Amino acid sequence: MASKNVQTFNDVNFDSDVLKSDVPVLVDFTATWCGPCKMLAPIVEKLADEFEGKVRVGKCDIDDAPGTAAKYGIRSVPTVMVFAKGQKVGQHTGLTNREKLVQLLGV
Repeated sequence: MASKNVQTFNDVNFDSDVLKSDVPVLVDFTATWCGPCKMLAPIVEKLADEFEGKVRVGKCDIDDAPGTAAKYGIRSVPTVMVFAKGQKVGQHTGLTNREKLVQLLGV
């Protein structure tokens, strides 16, 4: 990952790092074999840098975190979800642009 501000979420840390976060969290559900995920990655990384301190941004590889992917019904990648106060507050499936992600974040 190019940005130091992009965290890695998995089955072990998802509850503590996402659901219990005191700031909104954008989670990019991704996979190493996914072409559109690779195209979305630079957008997600730029958002992580742009909103550092205001939101938490991270990636969750569905192959490395099958429990979390199943819990949130991830059937297609990339899927981006936004969580606030432990609840899912936004979702977009498929390749998207910066504006749509900022809109999901509500910042």
